[in-house]
Amino acid sequence: MRQTLKLLIIDDDEAFRELLRLILQRKGFETDSADSGEKGIAMIRKNTYDIVLTDMRMSGISGIGVLKAIQEIHPTDYMRPDCIMITGYGSIDNAVEAIRNGAFSYFIKSRDPEELIFEIEKIKKMRQLNRENVALKTEHASTEPMLKTLSPKFQKVLQASHKVAQTEANVLILGESGVGKEVLARYIHQSSQRREGIFMPVNCYAFSETMFEAELYGHEKGAFTGASELRIGRFEAADNGTLFLDEIGEMPLSSQIKLLRNIENKEIERIGSNKTIRTDFRLICATNKNLLQAIESRSFREDLYYRINTIVILIPPLRERKEDLPLMIQYFLEVINKDMKTHITGIDDDVLQALMQYDYPGNVRELKNVIERLLVFSEGPIITIDDLMAHPVIPIGIAPSKVSTILNGDQSLRAVRNKVEREHIEAVFEQMHGNIELTAKVLDISARQVYNKLNAYKT
Repeated sequence: MRQTLKLLIIDDDEAFRELLRLILQRKGFETDSADSGEKGIAMIRKNTYDIVLTDMRMSGISGIGVLKAIQEIHPTDYMRPDCIMITGYGSIDNAVEAIRNGAFSYFIKSRDPEELIFEIEKIKKMRQLNRENVALKTEHASTEPMLKTLSPKFQKVLQASHKVAQTEANVLILGESGVGKEVLARYIHQSSQRREGIFMPVNCYAFSETMFEAELYGHEKGAFTGASELRIGRFEAADNGTLFLDEIGEMPLSSQIKLLRNIENKEIERIGSNKTIRTDFRLICATNKNLLQAIESRSFREDLYYRINTIVILIPPLRERKEDLPLMIQYFLEVINKDMKTHITGIDDDVLQALMQYDYPGNVRELKNVIERLLVFSEGPIITIDDLMAHPVIPIGIAPSKVSTILNGDQSLRAVRNKVEREHIEAVFEQMHGNIELTAKVLDISARQVYNKLNAYKT
């Protein structure tokens, strides 16, 4: 969220209004003021405020009128500024009535201003929690199933990620497109002391150079054509949380210079403003590019590279952790079934064997797409080899001994099934270094069945 709250004071008493403005500014709050309810409402329509402090009794529109106008201008709670009613001794009952109508609290003018500061700090904490809750609700569903693994390589990745999560070190996640770099970044965030803060992802490839900086730093109203209102950037939004810069290798060179300074100083300036704003974030970056080659071609700054790669984590491609395929296939079946409101109960063994043999150059992202297409094309509650034959969702030439043989009809279905089963069991047994128990877990059958089948293959 914004590090500094923006406040609007509405009071027709000039002396009190200016005194309160000075006190709040010295406390670090951005503060505007208006000398009437009418002017204050006009400013609320044009600007974004976190808190409105309005006098109860004013000539023209009263404080209650301002409160009602705020509710009309911002009918949704998330965008609505909180209101603190300012009152003299004689109108406390009216102030209490204002609270019943939506004001956060009231402040008596003769009291110590520190009481008002205390109320403002309470609002700040509440707004921060509300924004974090909204952000958490918009995040992806729990990533825990995606992190279950039987792969020794990926187990090492998770161990390293959990260990680095306990520190504040910058992390650079490397891996091919689609391997789940954002999923791992979220895991690091959720395992860290910043887990109660926001996880703020930014795709560096998704924005033009101009829009990229506006997204990162935010902008003041009128900073450029189309900037009709103040906007908070991702740096500020990630305060007390984690900023995840995905595809950082695509970041414009000019933006890399600014980013380096921001990482070092933890300070930013919105576009159109020269005011420095401090923000406290944990930085995680990811890319599928070779940054060392990018440095040689002068498309990536060497000093930035050494700033972001305190810890480097390499995620193996899916073809190097095929023992996880059954778990992931089942996970995507359940998730996509729910999203598409379909009722597919499972996958035929022949289809599973074909999926196990494919290398997935698009990695986890491609696997999800494959399962989704299978669910769309399936004619019954079970995805069968007939569905795969009618609508091939993986290239036929990838595993000719498994898939194309079935499609070409060179052998009986029973013979093909037996051949595919044998090759798959032997391959998994070899990947598990001859461990029957692990092989049984991957295949989802009993260890005795594995033992019997391996013995039968020797005869």
